[in-house]
Amino acid sequence: MAQWDRWIGRSERREDRVDAGQIRRWLATLDRDEARNRAVPQGVHWCLCLPDAPNALLGADGHPLRDDTPESFLPPVPLPRRMWASSKVEFAAPLHVDDRIERISTIAAITEKSGNSGTLVFVDIAHETFCGEALAVSEVQTVVYRDAAPAGTPLVPPGPGEGAFDPAPWASHRAVTPTEALLFRFSALTFNSHRIHYDLPYAQGVEGYRGLVVHGPLTATLLLDLARRTLGENALKRFAFKGLSPAICGEPLHLVLRGSGEAIELGAFAEDGRQIMAATAGV
Repeated sequence: MAQWDRWIGRSERREDRVDAGQIRRWLATLDRDEARNRAVPQGVHWCLCLPDAPNALLGADGHPLRDDTPESFLPPVPLPRRMWASSKVEFAAPLHVDDRIERISTIAAITEKSGNSGTLVFVDIAHETFCGEALAVSEVQTVVYRDAAPAGTPLVPPGPGEGAFDPAPWASHRAVTPTEALLFRFSALTFNSHRIHYDLPYAQGVEGYRGLVVHGPLTATLLLDLARRTLGENALKRFAFKGLSPAICGEPLHLVLRGSGEAIELGAFAEDGRQIMAATAGV
């Protein structure tokens, strides 16, 4: 995509420290007890080295503004709706409380596609999280930018259908209903002010969602928690997920897992069987 070529290879560095209070708040958000050792649960890296733009530099959707300057890490794609589409994560080594970390983020690719909903621009961001000289977590995150919803378009996703999710083919199953409090706390932990997660009139009237949207990485975090419950603490070496449909606040979310070794399959489904997220993992 020639107009964005000069963003490919652009990097930024951020530093942070794993804080004990932060870990307690993360565990409380997930209704989890404190771990018996100082190892940090998998998924906490999404709460570290966060963008910290001041309020004056936020766009109408709550995300940091992007512009055509060397200081803008992400390209100024002129499409108003942004979603975290997928991630591929490798857990190389556990983080621990009080670790000082550095994250190097690099724009790896920018791709434009056309879909049923109009133009889509995908931005792949490669993140490497280091503790000292050692690589702890590597991730390729894909963000998608989309056109505005045309006037009169029905709200998405469709209302619950007549079907019912069947957990029988899965080895592990847990049902969770995301609440406004859960979304608020996760937004706070990740310093995410995207308005689709807390501003219902905006989510419905501007972005065209049927309700408040559950964060993609929150659904992924709940799947990581299911893996912990099934396989043990910090058992995964790799984890990849892809968002397929929005999850809506206040509606049951079915989390499932099956398989073993390098062939673990996970998923998140709505009450009527609509698939929300597909994931794979290996131990």
